[in-house]
Amino acid sequence: MWRTRSTGRASSGNREPDIAVTSGHAAGVVVGRRARRSSRRRLRHYGVVLLFLSPWIIGFLTFYLYPTLASLYFSFTHYDLLTPPKWVGLANYRFMVTDPLFWQSLRNTLWMVVFATPIQVAFAIGCAVVLIRVKQGAGIYRTIFFVPTMVPAVAATLGFVFLLNPAGPIDRTLSLLHIPQPLWFQQPFWAKPGLLLLGLWGVGTTMIIFLAALIDVPKELYEAADIEGAGPWQRFRNVTLPMISPVIFFSLVIGVIYGFQYFTEGYVASGGDPNTLGNPQGSLLFYGILLYQQGFQYFHMGYASAMAWVLFLIIMVTTLVLIWSSRRWVHYQGGFR
Repeated sequence: MWRTRSTGRASSGNREPDIAVTSGHAAGVVVGRRARRSSRRRLRHYGVVLLFLSPWIIGFLTFYLYPTLASLYFSFTHYDLLTPPKWVGLANYRFMVTDPLFWQSLRNTLWMVVFATPIQVAFAIGCAVVLIRVKQGAGIYRTIFFVPTMVPAVAATLGFVFLLNPAGPIDRTLSLLHIPQPLWFQQPFWAKPGLLLLGLWGVGTTMIIFLAALIDVPKELYEAADIEGAGPWQRFRNVTLPMISPVIFFSLVIGVIYGFQYFTEGYVASGGDPNTLGNPQGSLLFYGILLYQQGFQYFHMGYASAMAWVLFLIIMVTTLVLIWSSRRWVHYQGGFR
C-alpha cells in the first residue's frame, strides 16, 4: 500500500511539470501565431502605403535623384550630348576659375541678390502696410496690387522692354518734362535697374504674405505701445518689424534663392537671340544665362554641370549664413525658434 501510494504520488508529481510544459508550449505557439499575423498585417499595411507612394517614388528617383547624380558625374567629364562622356577630373572646375565670363555672370547675379532682393522685400512690406490701413474697397486695391503676379514672366518682360524703350512712353514723358532719358536696356548702367523696376512691379505674392503677417500682429501690442507714448515709427520699428520678422526671413531666403537662379527676365530683356544674350555689354549676362549657353547652345554639358554644382554650393552656403544670422534678428511668438 505504501509503495503503491508513493508510486501514485510520484507519478502524479511527474505529470504536473508535463502539463506545465505543454501549456507553456501551447501559449508560445499562440503568441507566435499572433506575432506572425501582426507581422503580416504590418507588411500588408506597408505594402499598401508603398503602392500609393510608388508614383512619387518612381518620379523622384527618375526625375530628381538620377539627374542629380548624373550631373555630378558629368561635371567631371567632357560631355557634348552626342558622344560618350570622357573623364577629365577637375578640368571643368579649373577652367571655371579662369573663365572671365563666369566671374562676370556671378557679379551680375550678386547684384540682383544684394540689391534687388532687399529692395523688393522692403517695397512689399511698404505696400502691405499701406493696404492694411485701407478700410473701404480694401479687396479691390489688394487685387490690383496682386494682379501683376499673374502675368507670365515673358509677357511682363516684353511689356517693360516696350515701356522702357528709348522711343517708348516713359522716355517720351521724361523728355516732355526735360528730364534726361536713360537708355535702359540699351545701356549697361541702366539695364539691371530696369529689371529691378520689373521686379518691384511683380511683388504681389510677397505683399500678400506680409499682409497676412501684419493682420496676425496682436492689437494689444499696439495698444501697449500707444500707452507708452510710442509714435508711428517707433510702433513700426519696435512692434511691427519684430512680429513679422519670421516672414521677412522667409521672403529673404526665397528671394536669395530666386536671385541666384535669375534667368527668364534677363534672357528676354537681352533680346532672346543666342548671339546677343547678356547684352548690353554683358550687363545682363546672369549665371543662369551663361549656364544655359554653355549647356544648350555650345553643348558643353560637362562644364554646365560643374557650373550647376557650384551654384548649388553657393546657394546652400548663403542659405546657411542667413539661417545662422536669423538667431539675432528673427523673433518668434512664444520664444520658440
